[in-house]
Amino acid sequence: MQKSNPKRKIHKKQTQKHPGLESKMDPHPEFDDGSPGNNKLYNKKCIITGGDSGIGRAVAVAFAKQGADIAIIYLKNEQKDADFTADYIREKFKKTCLTIPADIGKEKNCTQAIQSILKKFRNIDILVNNAALHYPEDDITKISSATLIETFSVNLFAMFWITKAALPHLQKGSCIINTSSVTAYRGSAELIDYSSSKGAIVSFTRSLSANLVAKGIRVNGVAPGPVWTPLIPASFPAAKVSVFGTDVPMKRPAQPAEVAPAYVFLASNDAAYITGQFIHVNGGEIVNG
Repeated sequence: MQKSNPKRKIHKKQTQKHPGLESKMDPHPEFDDGSPGNNKLYNKKCIITGGDSGIGRAVAVAFAKQGADIAIIYLKNEQKDADFTADYIREKFKKTCLTIPADIGKEKNCTQAIQSILKKFRNIDILVNNAALHYPEDDITKISSATLIETFSVNLFAMFWITKAALPHLQKGSCIINTSSVTAYRGSAELIDYSSSKGAIVSFTRSLSANLVAKGIRVNGVAPGPVWTPLIPASFPAAKVSVFGTDVPMKRPAQPAEVAPAYVFLASNDAAYITGQFIHVNGGEIVNG
């Protein structure tokens, strides 16, 4: 059982090939805070993109702990992380965890992923659009069109495609939760394309919430600050990895298990009167919006 430690753990200098595996990180991220569940999401059917590792894994575990059945969508080369997540949920919480490998940067794959899930789940109660990638670059002239398109395809367009495919199977009382970032609100000199895609997610979330409110479907989001996930050692040089997250007021990055409760809250009846909003889990950084 893992318990969240408020003190910053030392991240050893490390790098990985993109998009990175949680199993290779040192130290391993904390994805389960050890707290008991109380069936806030009992028997709900949930889809989480990027649910194999990082924030997605922590959300999948937190939802299962609250009584939900889970389907995670992930890249095929992240199979090891996906298998670990699924086994953990099945063995520890005795809940269903479907594993759906798919490159959601392509629309047809998004549609097929939802169709595969619906062969097992009759309906969808909670959709978490969480998967994302970034390629740091300190000079906009070095960001290629191919990288720009890939970043927006995975981070933003996939949210449209997944939501469109899932929407006919959502009903009154269902909800959608989108993952943005603190960079959507304050920008990032090294992540121009990523920050832009995350800013668009804020507008997408607010617009979609207005569009679906009459149907009784809530749409909200979480905008995390620095979080210790596989994307960090897979994106930054080792020297930056070792001090990652020390520039926020709390002087450390979040563990994924510290971000997941925001998703549980937004997915539960506790947030029944909340739509079109974002929760900022960012270690004390003050942002507008």
